[in-house]
Amino acid sequence: MTDALELDALWDEFHRVVNMTSQELSAWLRVSEADDDTEPLPDQAGDPLGQHVLAILQKRRTDLTDADIEVMYKVVDTVTAHSDTENEPEAGDEHRRHRLMTLGHDPLKPG
Repeated sequence: MTDALELDALWDEFHRVVNMTSQELSAWLRVSEADDDTEPLPDQAGDPLGQHVLAILQKRRTDLTDADIEVMYKVVDTVTAHSDTENEPEAGDEHRRHRLMTLGHDPLKPG
């Protein structure tokens, strides 16, 4: 179990690395799954991890489950590992950007 101080720090770090709003993430998940003929239902769009991030963004801190906390750690670790704090993000690396956007982090979004 995570203690209150650790949970506070995780909550703050998660919301720092997840720089997309729930509306932006929801729209991205729908667009990323759409093709020429179909678009998935909003609550079924995107990969399960992206859907879980979206659900966390819509929760209060007091409503977090243990599964939410695990996902928050995973997202913070993944975004931190794939972020290049020394260099400006490059628009040409679309695959990396799209992977991070699925987790709610747009590296091209101004801080």
